[in-house]
Amino acid sequence: MKGKVYLIGAGPGDYELLTLKGFNCIKNADVVVYDRLANDSFLKETKDNCEFIYVGKESKNHTKTQDEINEIIAEEALKGKIVARLKGGDPYVFGRGGEEGEFLLEKGVDFEVVPGITSAIGGLCYAGIPITHRDYASSFHVITGHLKEEDKELNWEALAKLDGTLVFLMGMANLQNICNNLIKEGKCKDTPVAIINWATRPEQKVVTGTLENIYEVVQREGIKPPSLIVVGGVVGLRDKLNFFEKKPLFSKNIVVTRARTQSSKLVDELKGLGANVIEFPTIKIEEITPNEEMDNSIRGLKEYSYVVFTSINGVNIFFKRLMDLGFDSRVFGNTKIVAIGSSTAKELAKYGLRADIVPEKFVAEELVKELEKVITKEDKILIPRASEAREILVEKLSKLCIVKEVKIYDTIVGEGNKEEIIKLLKNDKIDYITFTSSSTVKNLVKILGEENLSLLDKVKLMSIGPITSKTIEEFGLRVYREAEEYTISGLVVSLLVG
Repeated sequence: MKGKVYLIGAGPGDYELLTLKGFNCIKNADVVVYDRLANDSFLKETKDNCEFIYVGKESKNHTKTQDEINEIIAEEALKGKIVARLKGGDPYVFGRGGEEGEFLLEKGVDFEVVPGITSAIGGLCYAGIPITHRDYASSFHVITGHLKEEDKELNWEALAKLDGTLVFLMGMANLQNICNNLIKEGKCKDTPVAIINWATRPEQKVVTGTLENIYEVVQREGIKPPSLIVVGGVVGLRDKLNFFEKKPLFSKNIVVTRARTQSSKLVDELKGLGANVIEFPTIKIEEITPNEEMDNSIRGLKEYSYVVFTSINGVNIFFKRLMDLGFDSRVFGNTKIVAIGSSTAKELAKYGLRADIVPEKFVAEELVKELEKVITKEDKILIPRASEAREILVEKLSKLCIVKEVKIYDTIVGEGNKEEIIKLLKNDKIDYITFTSSSTVKNLVKILGEENLSLLDKVKLMSIGPITSKTIEEFGLRVYREAEEYTISGLVVSLLVG
């Protein structure tokens, strides 16, 4: 098989600013070669056996030289692999994509370029700065902050005469020189300037000033690369058009402890509100296989008066097996369906089934109260659920009728990186930790170790409901806020309260 390289513009940093074509290339890649400025969330979208090669570069600290990078992508493609070369911004806007393309051509390697949103435009947009505006700038100019030959200078006289917006990339080391030369060649010293650090990301920070004082502002605020330098009247529009930093959870560091396969809804909602989401899966869902008990229950489903689903996981695992056995929703017949909460009920609806009973409060105690109103001693209830689920549901219902509990999945310790989370906690880099079940709490404690629990004292612990809150408190920890509605959306609402 002949290999191929895709030179992909990964955009300015926001995960969602990758193009659809770039996303599809990543999903099909055998190897991903990525830069420091490419959002590493993209790596989660690759196929299982994909190889990752980091070639990030920052000022005076290059993991790989450009020549080495060229060799890597060519060699991998010559092995017959599909290579996704992820580059921050756009490959051809000071991304050295042209050099990589030339090298691949010389080596006889097939390649394709996938354009990306350059930070020179996207980064300004997220800072509330339009790169052009009829009242301020009818043109824009994107300029490298440092030349290939360091002893050469830009044409400062020509740049100073331009009326359009000037955007300097990779220029922080030369900021003072840039400002001084523009003033020297006639640019007004009061010309507005903005510095945008980590543009389009939740940690974005923007400072403004003028050509005369911006260097002092940067020194005072401790702004480092990667940063954009913007010169021109459009900077004055930032206060009006700054939509990104006005998001309610902007710059908040929020840990999500759900299983990685379950976390997408919560992660997406939090990111949409401006949060920096740190995925730290403390649990992992594993279906119990083989499971003859579940198979027999599915085959004899019509014998049951009620089937009780206590989680989205239970629904999906049960229906997967149901369909693997050659059945569909018709196998339920007249059996009534019970869901512990609205999210579980919505998951059932995906399989064409509407829950007959959903308690107002999404806990086992309330579910028992609802069933007590309708069941008789002749009824038979099936409960497919997690192996470590609370006993109260089975214990209470067993006093009223025949109950068949089938354990269909295990909740095991997840793959959260202990060293990474401890480092963040010690450096006060976490504002909130969200817990969506007692298991997420217990496993976080197990991963961290009880000797490190004091690190959580400064963090706001957010709970999805009373059972989870009780587990948090059993470890001597304090619940900052509990969701009023025991759902993911309810948890997000509780975060918005502050």
